Amino acid sequence: MRVVRSFVVAALTALLCLPAGVALGDQAAGEAVRGVIQRLNDAGEQEPVEGVTITVAEAGGAEVGTVTTDAEGAYVLELPGPGDYSAAIDVASLPEGTTLRNPDAATLEFTIRPNQSRPLLFPLGEGAGGGGEGFLGGGIVGQAFGLLVSGIRFGLIIAMCAIGLSLIFGTTGLTNFAHGEIVTFGALAAYFVNVTLGVHLIPAAVIAIVIGAAAGGLLDRALWNPLRRRGTGLIAMLVISIGLSILLRYLYLYQFGGRTRPFAQYAVQRSLFQSVSVTPVDLISIVLSIAVLIGVATVLQQTRIGKAMRAVADNKDLAESSGVDAERVVLFVWVFGAGLAALGGVLLGLAEQVGWLMGFQLLLLMFAGVTLGGLGTAYGALLGSLVIGVFVQLSTLVVPNDLRFAVGLAVLILVLLVRPQGILGQAERVG
Repeated sequence: MRVVRSFVVAALTALLCLPAGVALGDQAAGEAVRGVIQRLNDAGEQEPVEGVTITVAEAGGAEVGTVTTDAEGAYVLELPGPGDYSAAIDVASLPEGTTLRNPDAATLEFTIRPNQSRPLLFPLGEGAGGGGEGFLGGGIVGQAFGLLVSGIRFGLIIAMCAIGLSLIFGTTGLTNFAHGEIVTFGALAAYFVNVTLGVHLIPAAVIAIVIGAAAGGLLDRALWNPLRRRGTGLIAMLVISIGLSILLRYLYLYQFGGRTRPFAQYAVQRSLFQSVSVTPVDLISIVLSIAVLIGVATVLQQTRIGKAMRAVADNKDLAESSGVDAERVVLFVWVFGAGLAALGGVLLGLAEQVGWLMGFQLLLLMFAGVTLGGLGTAYGALLGSLVIGVFVQLSTLVVPNDLRFAVGLAVLILVLLVRPQGILGQAERVG
C-alpha cells in the first residue's frame, strides 16, 4: 500500500505541478494554429485531404483569417496574439462522401498563450452516402441503427462509471459528487501517457486504470476514512464531495485547457458499413465493456471480497458482527470503483474527445442510471445506465442534439413515477 500511495502521489504531483497549458502536450512554437486533415481511403490507409477550408475567429466573433489545406493535408494560420479563439471547418469543402467523425466538433474553441502554436484536429469519417445505401438501406433506418449501436456503447460506458458510484453509496451511504472527476482523471492520465510520453493508447489505458484505482484508494485513506472515523454526517460529506469536485475540475482546466483533444491513436476510423456510422472502435468498445461488466458480476457473485461488498451494502453492522472488516471492504470498493471510472473515462475520450468537463457532464447521467436501476445495487446501475444511454442517443432522431441529456432525465422521471424504487430496487415501508 505504501508503494502504491507513493506512486500515486508522484503521478499527481507531476500532473499538477507542470506549467499550465503545456503539461498535456502543447508545444510552444509561436502564436498559431496548425494541423493535418486526413481520411481513410478504400485500402484502409490514411491519405491527406487537400482544399479543406478552416476559418478562425476571435472570441467576440471577429474573423481572424481563413486557411486551406495543401497537398499534404496540412495547414498553418498565424494569429494576432494570445487569447480565446474558435476554428470552424467548412463541411461543404470536404470531399464527396466524407463527413466529420463527430458532427458536433465542426467548431473548436481554444485558448492561445504567448508564443504558443496549437494543433487542431478534425477527425474525418465516411458519410452516410459515401458508398451507396448498404445492407440496411439509407435514411432513417440506417441512422437509427447507428444511433442504437452508439447508445449501447454510451450506456455501457455510463454503467461502467456508475457501478462504482452505486457501490460507494451502498457501502458508505455517501453520494459522491466528485465521481465524475475520477472519470476525467482516468481520461487525462491516459492522454498524458499516450500523447505526452508517446506510449501507445492500449498500454497507456492500462496505466491510467492503475493510476485511477490507486488514486481512489488514496482518496479514501486520506480524506473519507478520517471523516468517517470522526463521525462526520452524510450531508456534510456530500457537501465536501461537491467542493472536491469543483477543486479537481478547475485544476484540470488549469492544466489541460478548455478545449477537447483526441488520443494519438484511433482518432480516425473507417465505418464498417456504407450507410451506417459504426466503426471498429465502436464494436471493440462494446465488447470490452461487456467483458469488463461480466467480470464485475463474477467478482460480486463468486469471490469472497465480492460477497463481503454485498454484505456491507446490505447491512454494515451485521456484516461486521459476522467478522467482515468493513473498512477494508470500503477501501476495496473505492479502488474498484475508481478503476472502473478511469476505464470509462478512457472509452468516453475515445468515443468523443478528452476534455476537462467530460466527467462532470456524465455525472448527471450516472446518477440517473443509478437511480433508475435502484439505489445501491450494481446490477441496477448497469440496467438503468443502459436504458439511459440508448434513449439519450436515439432521442436525437426527433430532438436537437443539445437536448438529448434532457430526454434521459425525462425517462428517469417517468419510470420513477410508476416505480419509485427503480427497476431493480426493493419497495420499502416508510413510517
